[in-house]
Amino acid sequence: MKLFSRKNKSEPDTAPQVVLLVEGMHCASCGLLIDDELEDVPGVRSAATDVRAGRTVVVLDEGAHVDGAALVTAVQAAGDYTARVAD
Repeated sequence: MKLFSRKNKSEPDTAPQVVLLVEGMHCASCGLLIDDELEDVPGVRSAATDVRAGRTVVVLDEGAHVDGAALVTAVQAAGDYTARVAD
């Protein structure tokens, strides 16, 4: 498990993104755990979780086709969280 992301968090505005709505987070550590799991999914460039807003912005690699279910599964693997892809 990584403690800090080694991936670049500053992404161009044109990078494809997926927004996840996440429930069950209590602190900043929850967000870091979720980001870490999401960044291990192939095709994910970076993830940034806002615990207070209950959402995660996942930035994908150019041309990557990442299934929303894979992202939800990664969030669940981080702990006792539920997630869904925002409309």
